[in-house]
Amino acid sequence: MAFPKPGLFCFATNTRSYQESSGVTIDDTSLPEKNTSSRKFSQKPKTLSCQFSIGSQISPWPTYTSGQTILHNRKPCTVDYRKRAGSLQHPVSTTKPRYLERLENYLRKELLLLDLSTDSAQELRLQPYREIFEFFIEDFKTYKPLLSSIKNAYEVMLAYQREKIRTLEPLKTKLVTVNEECNEKILAMRAEERYEITMLKKEKMDLLKLIDKKNEEKISLQSEVTKLRKKLAEEYLHYLSERDARKILIADLNELRYQREDMSLAQSPGVWGEDPVKLTLALKMVRQDLTRTQMELNTMKANFGDVVPRRDFEMQEKTNKDLQEQLECLKADYEEVCKEHEILLQLHMSTLKERDQFHSELQEIQSTSTPRPVWIKCEHVVAGGPERWHMLAEGKNSDQLVDVLLEEIGEGLLREKNFFPGLGFGEHIPPFLRFDGVVENKKPTKKEVVKLIRDFWKERLAEDQKEKFSDFFFNFLEHHFGPDDAMAWAYTIFENIKLFHSNEVMSQFYAVLMGKIKESVYIKEKETVAQLLKEMTNTDSQNEGYITIEQLSTVLKSIFPVKKDERMQELMEAAGWHPDISNSDFIKYSSLFLEDEEGQGTPFIQKLWEQYTAEKDEYLQDLKQELGLELNDKVNLVKVREALMNIDPSLDKLTLKKYLSYAFQLTELPEEGDEMEQEIVASVQSALEQLHMSDTRRIGPREAEPTS
Repeated sequence: MAFPKPGLFCFATNTRSYQESSGVTIDDTSLPEKNTSSRKFSQKPKTLSCQFSIGSQISPWPTYTSGQTILHNRKPCTVDYRKRAGSLQHPVSTTKPRYLERLENYLRKELLLLDLSTDSAQELRLQPYREIFEFFIEDFKTYKPLLSSIKNAYEVMLAYQREKIRTLEPLKTKLVTVNEECNEKILAMRAEERYEITMLKKEKMDLLKLIDKKNEEKISLQSEVTKLRKKLAEEYLHYLSERDARKILIADLNELRYQREDMSLAQSPGVWGEDPVKLTLALKMVRQDLTRTQMELNTMKANFGDVVPRRDFEMQEKTNKDLQEQLECLKADYEEVCKEHEILLQLHMSTLKERDQFHSELQEIQSTSTPRPVWIKCEHVVAGGPERWHMLAEGKNSDQLVDVLLEEIGEGLLREKNFFPGLGFGEHIPPFLRFDGVVENKKPTKKEVVKLIRDFWKERLAEDQKEKFSDFFFNFLEHHFGPDDAMAWAYTIFENIKLFHSNEVMSQFYAVLMGKIKESVYIKEKETVAQLLKEMTNTDSQNEGYITIEQLSTVLKSIFPVKKDERMQELMEAAGWHPDISNSDFIKYSSLFLEDEEGQGTPFIQKLWEQYTAEKDEYLQDLKQELGLELNDKVNLVKVREALMNIDPSLDKLTLKKYLSYAFQLTELPEEGDEMEQEIVASVQSALEQLHMSDTRRIGPREAEPTS
């Protein structure tokens, strides 16, 4: 805040009174030149040199303004002010004091030298006025305390205002940010409200349409009631006319009968012999009866002329009751629809909240989660280029692609090895790998390993399978490669089948060889595939190699009677079915059972194995829940038998006995009901693991679930 410039002139006009009282003469020629290039507010003011001489006079300019501006502090609108101003309006030729001119020149020069392009331009502009004011304070000794207190008051106020501005600057930025955030929230809320209003209007229109429909139904029912009433009135008139005609007919018949009786009496000779008085009395009594009957008939007409017949009344009452019931049903349906509408509105609001929550969670996950790998980068790294990578990656998820990539890397590292270190003769070492020293890496291709495994399975299935699997494997290698190279081939094949998990032939052989699954599991799976092929061949009556989609579905349902519908559909899709294909289209069933040279089966065979594993896991999970025990708890043979029969009531005794032998690792079981069954115990975990290793599958559905 700058000290006002006109104040300088006010102080100049007071110099005359100051000179008269103190006799001071100011020499304005001694005003110093200042360098403004490095001015700061903390500089001490440079004083003006003053020369005092008693009796000397200072220039009285301007003479007419001193009394007007200083001595007489009057308002311009007063009468006294106008008189005095009129009396003082006379031309006086005056010149400015040299001291005032030097001050003004100094101020003008300082203002011109300022750099006003900086942020602190106003502070710099205030500095020259501050220095001029300090000159006055130093030169006018009499007024120095007052002027210094005025200057200090202004400086304190300036410092206070500057500090207040500095503290308010962050609040201004925060206010702008909060304003933008509030505007964004308001816009989002308005958009949400517009969407909700649109949805509510749509629901309102739907409800109005429903109300219109109900009103139309009500109008149609009312029109039907009107028609029925009209029809009832017509029927009533018709019955009235029929009744009147009947009465007239009866009267005519009576008249004819009377005439005939009269004629018969006239012709009968015995009538003339009766007493005329008696006949006259009888005729009189008959006429009285006729009159009384006619009166009763008229009374009945008067009383019951508008009465509806009971049969018609009951019929109309039944119709009305049916319509009333229909109306009540419609009202109940309408109230139920209204309740459902309210429930749907609440569900809609909760869904909106969940959507917003999920959206925020998605954004948070996207900002914090690890980015998805770009698998296309592997095209130029894997041997065989993009074509082979696309063939390897087809239909696989990220976890499976990692396995494929590890297999490719491991295959390269495996080929770089020339020797394998022997694992020794420890008990945990498989018998066919017990060796000390180093063995040669034979470096066969994947096709050669697969062919060797297939040859092994052919010989194994041809034998009686009494020999231990691992011993038979080593004897097979000795027979084909000799005793000297058998150990080297055993290590080579072991390292290959351990590496290639995605290859079905190798992975299944590795699982059987290491005792993770039993040999019977592999044999049963091959028998199932052979049975499927046989059934499809029998279905192909023309021996053309093709069957319809419907025939394929029939064969699958006959082989897998307890398989669920969704899994049956997965098998159909793996076989080549999709919704655009009709049931009468043909497929080449022999192509479903093919394997390439590296042992990779078709999607149909892979899906069969995946479903078998998943169904076994579900079966064992049901068994665990039925037992109701923890994995470390002990369970006896009786409880396992009861649990198996509860989850699979279709189990026959032979299969049940086989499953119990698997679970408790027994070759012979005691008879059912024997006390020894209570003493045969095992942990739940051990029993489930043994069943998982064995060929365990559901024989029939549970009672609570329908068969597919």
